[in-house]
Amino acid sequence: MAENSEINDSERYTTADALLEVLQEMGVSYLFSNLGSDHSSIIEGLAKARSKNIPLPEVIICPHEQVALAAAHGYALISQKAQAVLVHCDVGTQSMGGAVHNISRARVPAFIFAGETPYTLEKELRGTRNRHVNFLQDVHDQRGIVRPYVKWEYDIRTGRNVKQLVSRALQLAHSEPCGPVYLTGAREVLEEEVEPVSIPTNKWSPTEPSTITAHAVEEIVSALAGAKNPLILTSYLGRKKETVYELIQFSESLGIPVIEQHASYTNFPGDHPLHLGFQEGKFLSQADVILVLDNDVPWLASLNQPSEDAQIYYVDMDPLKEDLPLWYMPSHKFFKADSYEVLKQFNECVQNKHVDQTLVRERYQYFKNIHDEQRAQWEQERMSDDGVITPAMLTTCIQELIDEDTIVIDESGTNIGNVNKYLPRTKPGTLFRKGGTSLGWNGGAALGVKLAAPEKTVVNLTADGSYLLSVPSTVHWMSRKYNAPFLTVIYNNQGWNATKENVLRLYPDGMAGQHDRFWVNFDQPADLAKIAEAAGGAYAQTVQDPRELKEVLTAALHEVKNNRSAVIDVRLPPISKQTD
Repeated sequence: MAENSEINDSERYTTADALLEVLQEMGVSYLFSNLGSDHSSIIEGLAKARSKNIPLPEVIICPHEQVALAAAHGYALISQKAQAVLVHCDVGTQSMGGAVHNISRARVPAFIFAGETPYTLEKELRGTRNRHVNFLQDVHDQRGIVRPYVKWEYDIRTGRNVKQLVSRALQLAHSEPCGPVYLTGAREVLEEEVEPVSIPTNKWSPTEPSTITAHAVEEIVSALAGAKNPLILTSYLGRKKETVYELIQFSESLGIPVIEQHASYTNFPGDHPLHLGFQEGKFLSQADVILVLDNDVPWLASLNQPSEDAQIYYVDMDPLKEDLPLWYMPSHKFFKADSYEVLKQFNECVQNKHVDQTLVRERYQYFKNIHDEQRAQWEQERMSDDGVITPAMLTTCIQELIDEDTIVIDESGTNIGNVNKYLPRTKPGTLFRKGGTSLGWNGGAALGVKLAAPEKTVVNLTADGSYLLSVPSTVHWMSRKYNAPFLTVIYNNQGWNATKENVLRLYPDGMAGQHDRFWVNFDQPADLAKIAEAAGGAYAQTVQDPRELKEVLTAALHEVKNNRSAVIDVRLPPISKQTD
C-alpha cells in the first residue's frame, strides 16, 4: 500500500508543480530560497523534476532571508530580470527586513513567494496542520507586513489559475516603475491536484516604455538650448546602460553640464568635461533651466532651492513619487516617461533644429573650466597625513588597482563622497548602490551581481556598520558554495559616523560634540575579516599601515581571480574616542 502511495505521489501534478513550471517558463533563473515547513510540496516538486530531467530554476540556498532578497536585487541589476525569492511564512517574511525597503525604493523587480500556515486542523485536506508552529505562525494579515513596499500582493486561492497569477505578478514587477511583488500560498492549496495547462507567456509582457509629445520635446529642447546656465540632475538614469550614451550625446550637443545627485548607478562618465560632480550646491541657484531626469530628491528645500525664475522640467518613470506620503518639488512641468525614450527624442530634435553653435561652444568651455577647477580642488583634498590610512587614500588605491570593467558595489556610508571623487566610473553598468536607506545590502548584492556576471571582477565597498548588518557569515558561506568570489573592502572607522554627523548638523555647538559623547563607536572592534574566513574560507586580512595597503589589496584581488573571496578590513582613524 505504501509503495502504491509513493508511486501515486510521484505522478501527482500539484499547484506547487505548476508554480515552479511557470517560473521557468517566464524566464526566472534562480530561486533564492530559505525553505521551511510550508514549502514541502515545492521541495517535492523540485525533486520530481530533477528525477525526470525537467528544467526548473536553480535553487540557491540562503541561510538568511535578507541576503536572499539582496542577492536577487543584485542579480536583477545586471540581468534586468526578476528572480524568485522563497521565504517561510510570517517569520521568513519579516527576516527579509530592510532588503524589502531597498528593492522597493530602487524600483528593481523581484518575485517573492512565502508560504502561509495551513488553514485546516483535522486532516480535512492534504497539508493540514501537524506541528505546533503551524498555530504560532497564523497571523491576521501576513501580506500586510510588506504591503507598503510591494507593487502587488495576493494569495493563491486555487491552483487552477496559479500560472496566470504568477505571470501577472511578473508582468507587474517588470512594468515601470519596476518593483517587488509578493505572493503567498498555504500548504493545502500548494498540495491541490490540478490539470497541467499551458499559457502563452509571451502575452504577459510588461508595459511598453512611454515617450512625451513632440510639442513637449520642442519646448524642453528650446529652453535648454537658449539657456545661459542650463543644468541636468540625475540619480538613477544609468539603470539602463543605453540611456547613458543618449545623455552624453544630448549633453554634448547643447553644452549642458550634468550633476549625479545621490547617484545609484553610473549615469554619466565621471571624467567627462561636462560632469560637475555629485552635489547641486551653488549650481542649482544659478541655473535658469533645469532638467531633472530619474531623480527622487534633486534638492533639499531646507538647504538649497532653485531660483524662483528657473524653468524646471521633471522627466521620470514616477515623477510625482506616488508612494512617498510627503514629497513635492515644484517644477514647470512633470512628464511620466522613460528617460531613454525621451533622450532619443531630444537628440533627434537637436539634429533637426538650428542651434547656436557659438553659444554651445562657449557653454561647453565655461563648464569644462569649472569641471577642471573642481577636480583640482579634489586633488588638493586627497592629500593625507603621514602614518594613517585616510578614506581618500584607500579609495585612490582601489582606483589604481581595478580596471574600467570592474563592477563596484558601494555601501561605504559616509565615505560615499570619497568614492565619488576618487573612484570615478566611466562605463555604464560598473557602479551600483542600493537605492534605498536600509544598511546591510552590500554583501548579498555583490553575490547576486557575481552570479549574473561571473566573468566580471566584483569589488564590494562597505562601511564597518553595513558589513555587520549584511550578515557576512551567510554571504560568504554562499559565496564559497556557489563559486561566486568577490573582494570586500571595509572602510572601518570603528563606529556609526552617519549618526554622529546628523547629531552635529542639528547641534553644531551641543554637548555631544563638545564632550565626544555620541554612543556610536566600536571601541573594541571585532576581527571583521575573520568572520568571512570562518564562514566561507575567504582570504582575510586587516591593515592599518599605509605602507602595506596596496600590497594587501593586490594580494586580495589575486585571490579573487583564483576563485576565492577576499575581505580586507582597513582601519581608518576612529570617529570617536568615547569610553563610557
